[in-house]
Order: sequence, then C-alpha cells, then structure tokens
Amino acid sequence: MSKSIFKYSFSLLHIDYVKLNHNWNFNNVISPYYRLYYIDEGIGFISDSSIRLTLEPGYLYLIPSFTICNLNCDTYLSQYFIQFFEESPDGISLFTNNRSVMKIAATDIDIVLVKRLLQNNPGRGINRSDNPKVYEKEMYYKEYQSLNDAVKTHLKFENQGILLQLISRFLGSNNFKSDNNQSTPSKILDTMSYVQLHLDENLTVAQLAKRANQNQDYFSKQFLIHTGQRPLNYIHEKKIERAQYLIATTDKTFLEIAMDTGFSNLPHFSKTFKQIVSLTPGEYRHQNSHLK
Repeated sequence: MSKSIFKYSFSLLHIDYVKLNHNWNFNNVISPYYRLYYIDEGIGFISDSSIRLTLEPGYLYLIPSFTICNLNCDTYLSQYFIQFFEESPDGISLFTNNRSVMKIAATDIDIVLVKRLLQNNPGRGINRSDNPKVYEKEMYYKEYQSLNDAVKTHLKFENQGILLQLISRFLGSNNFKSDNNQSTPSKILDTMSYVQLHLDENLTVAQLAKRANQNQDYFSKQFLIHTGQRPLNYIHEKKIERAQYLIATTDKTFLEIAMDTGFSNLPHFSKTFKQIVSLTPGEYRHQNSHLK
C-alpha cells in the first residue's frame, strides 16, 4: 500500500443521536467538513446534482466536504450523525474525485464503532438546532478545536482509528473513484499541492508551468490529461472552495475574502464565484446564515 494514503487525518467536529421529523427539510446545503450518517429508524432522502438516495435503516451515508446536497424527511427519521474535518499536509482531499453522496450497507462492526465514538465523546452534539446551516458559524469551529484538545490522548487515538475505519468502508465501495496517483506525473501532483497551499496568491498558469520547468502549452495539456481540468479552472475551483469555507465560518467581508483567496479585486472574485457556485457571494452567505 502506498505510504501517501497515511498522510490523511480526520478530526471530530460533532457526533450525536437525533430523532427528526418533517421540519428536517433543507436544500442546497454545503459544508467544509464531512458528514456521516447511520440510520436506525424511519425514512428520509438525500440528494445531490446527480443522485437521490433513500435514507433508510441499516445503511451508512457519507457526504464529502464541499458537496452540495438536499436533506429531507417527510415524517420520522432517527440517525447517528458524525461530522469531521479532513487534514492533509498538501491540501489535496482523499475524496477529490468523489464529491457526491455515498451509501453502503452497515455491518455489525460499523454500528459498534459509531456507538463507541458517541460514547467516547459525550456532549459533542448540536443542541442549538437541527438545521445543518445553523452550525456553519465561526464560534462552533473554535469550540470544536478546544474540545478536541481536551480529549485524553488514548481517546484521540481511538477517535482517529474509528473515523479511519468508517471512512475505509467507503473507499472499498464500487462507487469510489480512485485518483490513481501512481499514474499521475510527480510534476502534476506537485502543482496541485502548490496551488492548495498558495490560494492567497495571484497564481497564474505561466507561473505554474515555470515551476514545473515546462512549456506552458505542454504543461496545460498534461494537467488536463491527468486531472480532467485546465490549470486555470483548477486554480479558480480551489480558490472558491476556500472562499466558501470563509463565508460559512467567518464574518469577513467579501473584499477581505477576495484578498484572502488571491483575487486582485472584488468584481473578479464575485464573477468567478458565481460561475462556479451558481450563486453570488451574497446569496451564498444568506443561504448559510439561517438561524433556528
């Protein structure tokens, strides 16, 4: 197994067991963290741009970060939910090629692991609201960091192990698309990592090609072949993902966020944001600011 797989780590944000009703009905939800559900009773629905799945007892569901989805319950649904952040030294997500909701049948061991994680982390639920958009707030992220810091060392290791085991179940799914890094040239991987770690800069394709010591046209063609995206589109996509995170978790102005993501002016930032998200920054902030 490639050593690179172990560069990924995951940190717990929230975990709880909740009983929901018809009020659990939210569209176009997007978060900078992962969500994992285990359903034990009732029926609900989850959908993204390409698929609609039934939330039903006996199954695990994973929503990778930055995946837009709709969550609905007509009558009754009870679920265990886990929310967690992904951390990678090069900024490249394990689920880069899998930004869609995933469903697998839960095993007895999965259920034991979910319940054990809840037992290890009491008081880590969201008591303020069932609305998944309510906790897209900066104070909740700061709170989770202090809670994780207070966890005893042996439980930190156990929490990490449980999250890795649960995530591994989805990596083994037939629907999981491997990025197949072994066939991707090192210069392309290095470029992707460089972009992720320098999103606050005014990156250009010419600059990236020079770093790779390649002709710009050749570099662009190779990047497209191995990533499915043109370099400039990749740069913009990652900058806007960072912008979505900042809009959802801070009170920064759009101009501040534009500067933090390497845009030279607000109009360019707003235009690029609308092209990628299909919402203006203002519409996106409003969507993520609903209270109880």
